[in-house]
Amino acid sequence: MRFRSDPRSVKGSIAPLMTPFTADGDVDHAGLANLVRWQLSAGSHGISIGGSTGEPGAQTIAERAEAIRTVAAAVGDRVPFVPGTGSAKLDETLELTAAARDAGADAALVITPYYARPTQEALYTWYRTVALEFPDLPIVAYNVPSRTSVDIAPETVARLFGELDNFVGVKETTKDFEHFSRVLHLCGPELLVWSGIELLCLPLLALGGAGFVSATANIAPAACAEMYEAWQSGGLARAREIHYGLHPLVDLLFVETNPAPGKWVLEQRGLIGSGFVRPPLITPTAPGVGRIKDLMARGERYLTATEGFTVEGK
Repeated sequence: MRFRSDPRSVKGSIAPLMTPFTADGDVDHAGLANLVRWQLSAGSHGISIGGSTGEPGAQTIAERAEAIRTVAAAVGDRVPFVPGTGSAKLDETLELTAAARDAGADAALVITPYYARPTQEALYTWYRTVALEFPDLPIVAYNVPSRTSVDIAPETVARLFGELDNFVGVKETTKDFEHFSRVLHLCGPELLVWSGIELLCLPLLALGGAGFVSATANIAPAACAEMYEAWQSGGLARAREIHYGLHPLVDLLFVETNPAPGKWVLEQRGLIGSGFVRPPLITPTAPGVGRIKDLMARGERYLTATEGFTVEGK
């Protein structure tokens, strides 16, 4: 939790981990810790767990809390840890956020409540309640309307940011790039804005974004970290080269519903023991695997090496 008092240090490529399961469907904590070690060796600037890529909706609150503790222990304060703690229910969100705080998280990533489609006033009340419950923990809103059917408006973000000291940022997972601009225009550069849309990670930096929380970091963490670092050091040509070079791997991740394709890659590359995804998802179909292999070959140079991190038998 050494970054908790300075949320502006939470920048760069924050890897949103996939949650590995055993072939029988149990959470694979050893596999999860292995992924953290690999991510850190690859240079990721931060670690997250429990976002959409981590299949939170298919896990119990107890399972999610235990995964948070496993990742916190594996990270060991070396980089910022920003777990997803949101749920469709307020009591579960508070319970998970408390677990994250107690585990030493540096900030909590709280998704907009899904399915209910709350109004902007309701979203304001929701985030205000969470922030006031945990005044010493930075709170980051997670806006992902494609999964929640609700979009937190720039004006609502600005209202929360202006009124609450510990409401510090937003992960924007929307393809409406104008939305990014309006959020930053209303709030100013002090608000931390991360992109959750893979192909908008680099463009957001030009607007003043703090970095990105991209699923691509699950299979290409070194390239994602380098893209951010190249931008920061003025190496725009190199940053663009990586951005375009990652296109096949971005497409790979969404051949079928994320995270099934990415988990298939992690299993094939020996980083986890099983690519199992919990229902209602399924492992990639035969046509899907064919497409994944093609895209994997096209983006191979940007895949991060796995030597020293393969699991037994892989």
